Amino acid sequence: MPNEDRYLAVTAKRNRRSTASDLSRQLSSATGTTVSRQTVYRRLGHIGLYARRPVRCIPLTATHCRLRLTWSREHALWTPQQVPGTRYHQENTIERHRYGCAGWLVWGGIIFGSRTDLHVQSVTMTGHIYRDVILEQHVRLFRAVMGAEFLFMVDNARPHHANIVDEYLQSEDITRMDWPAYSLD
Repeated sequence: MPNEDRYLAVTAKRNRRSTASDLSRQLSSATGTTVSRQTVYRRLGHIGLYARRPVRCIPLTATHCRLRLTWSREHALWTPQQVPGTRYHQENTIERHRYGCAGWLVWGGIIFGSRTDLHVQSVTMTGHIYRDVILEQHVRLFRAVMGAEFLFMVDNARPHHANIVDEYLQSEDITRMDWPAYSLD
């Protein structure tokens, strides 16, 4: 890697808000090498640094907003008697939105006065893995302890609604709570 490329990489990483024009000027003043803005883009791209706009909010459609409002109105005044055995699922999972790359899954269950151990895994979550690892090893056992009033809560990630997951939950007689897309909880 040429020295100029190293300088661009270090400068871009130190100040992530720098534009390609800023980096070009800084490189010129530091090394005397003059490069265009496009050359800076290309060199940073070869290093693996790309310009991205930060996401400011979850991409909600009008349908998502309506479903979230309906769900929250239905569940706003729940009492502990109305939600015995509700298992709060994936409170610590960061959902990757439309980017099919592998990441980390952090899963845990929470219930009134109790919780499960965290399950940490570095894989791409599929319906098969979700069924075999999360449902089989954690949810099924917890449901057996909680009894018939157990209510399982999931978000709308694709692995949670795969056909094999639906079949498994039905075969184990586990009731799944309806949950709006991009819920705040």
